[in-house]
Amino acid sequence: MKALILFGVLALLSACTQESQNQMSRSIQNWTGVNGVLEVYAGEKLVRKFIQVDKLTTATATTDVVSRPYRFGYGVLDENLDGVKNNGEKRVYFEFSDYSTNYIFYESPR
Repeated sequence: MKALILFGVLALLSACTQESQNQMSRSIQNWTGVNGVLEVYAGEKLVRKFIQVDKLTTATATTDVVSRPYRFGYGVLDENLDGVKNNGEKRVYFEFSDYSTNYIFYESPR
């Protein structure tokens, strides 16, 4: 029975387009999280850092499929910019414009 179910899942996946497979992969990654870090710069100076970010999401309209020009997420505001959650640093909601070029998002190496 398990072999039959596995065969069915593999058959469905092979019938999907590459984009559909990519979307499923991103959905799984979004669900599991990536422990990301978002750094925001003013020129060359680091001014904000969010740690333990699960994912960044591109906003979409509620009644349309058009993307909005900003991204958002949840993470711990690292107030002292040391990359570690300290006492008093809390999880917050944040958003930023797609037109902004002064940010870096990466998976934490810790």
